[in-house]
Amino acid sequence: MKKWLVALLAVLLVLGAFFIVANREDQQKNDNIPNAPAVSSVTLLNPVGPTVLPLAGISHGKVDTRGIEVKVHYWKTPDEATAMLASNRAEFAILPVTMAANLHPQVPLALLGIHEWKSFYLVAGPNAPFPGWESLRGQQVYTAVGKGSTVDLLMRAILEKKGLTPEQDVKMVYAPPQDIVALMKSGKAQYAALPEPFVSVTLQGNSTRIIADLQQSWAEATGGEERLPVAGLFVKQDFLSDHPRETEKVAAALAASTAWSGNNLDQAIRLSQEILTLPAAVIKQAYPRQEFAYLPASECSGEVEAYLVKMKQLYPEGLKDLPGPEFYNK
Repeated sequence: MKKWLVALLAVLLVLGAFFIVANREDQQKNDNIPNAPAVSSVTLLNPVGPTVLPLAGISHGKVDTRGIEVKVHYWKTPDEATAMLASNRAEFAILPVTMAANLHPQVPLALLGIHEWKSFYLVAGPNAPFPGWESLRGQQVYTAVGKGSTVDLLMRAILEKKGLTPEQDVKMVYAPPQDIVALMKSGKAQYAALPEPFVSVTLQGNSTRIIADLQQSWAEATGGEERLPVAGLFVKQDFLSDHPRETEKVAAALAASTAWSGNNLDQAIRLSQEILTLPAAVIKQAYPRQEFAYLPASECSGEVEAYLVKMKQLYPEGLKDLPGPEFYNK
């Protein structure tokens, strides 16, 4: 009996020593993860546009952010977003992929995930014929936001592929999307390249029509899929290095918010109206012509890289340099 007790005690001592060593090793591994000093709140930049809708879950507290406060700031111009990132007034940003790639040398960023895949269309007024892309020769195409925007680069790449030289054969005119809607409705503009939901606003109450799905035109020009990695979640690289846990929480929150908005569309639309200032019916009409689905960079970096490479080939002036592997948080 004594021998049995001695043997049992010996086994327990060995097991105890094993668990102590294992616990120390796990603690050392955790200590090696840079995550200091801890932060309880971050700022996320988001453009005033289509991506307001999938952010409704975060901005209105409908999804769990796992103990970190996510303050949302809505930017109206690329310069505003760039200035806030460069001056450390924001750690995260929803950005068009092409904008982030061009900004990357100035402000080192890492892609966490893509959540917008479809949004852009070419529309024409009632008196603007469009039997094919050659119809645009000698015409003006009003393009949302400004030179270098995603829809601008997309249009330029497609025009080049169709044998039309931007600015020489087709004049590109830039304005805020709200202004382009007014110009189309008044008949002062005949062709426009716009994102939803502004396409749906343009279609209201007149004979304006969609003449090209630019995602489909891109697929025809490149042989790829009828979708684009339009925009996604980016984090400043220094913040990612110092705060990987908080970064994971924000990425998970955007994934949850994107899913929540799709599953609670009417509520998400109502919550988004204070920023988009559009009728709920218009936002709902626009939704089927958009595609929102969060994919982490580990699952879509190849598609994003292929998109940027092809864009660089078709319109090299639109991308200064292709970002390196550090651009993708795999």
